[in-house]
Amino acid sequence: MKYLKQLMIILMAYFLGVILQSVFNLPIPGTVIGLIILFLGLSFGIVKMEMIEDICDVLISHMSFLFVPAGVGLITSLDILKSNAISFSVIILISTVVVWVVTAYVVKMLRRVVSR
Repeated sequence: MKYLKQLMIILMAYFLGVILQSVFNLPIPGTVIGLIILFLGLSFGIVKMEMIEDICDVLISHMSFLFVPAGVGLITSLDILKSNAISFSVIILISTVVVWVVTAYVVKMLRRVVSR
């Protein structure tokens, strides 16, 4: 029963994000808005980590299984991927470099803060 209660908290944030996206016709997906709502709830103490910790552990332990539908979706769209392979490769390369640079910058800033 505790898992169901914890899952309901996460799903409420998700559904609230989907509803907000639909009502206000926002360009951001409702799932992302739901994640932002959950993040803000955790940041401001509205949602305590203990309230969702157990279900998060369960979901993380099964994360690889949750990627199966996305992988199957990619396989069914293989012809689209082949026709745009160069574009996708360039985008992946650029985004990887951007993630590396941002990560390095964040680590550098955190080291400065911690060393003080």
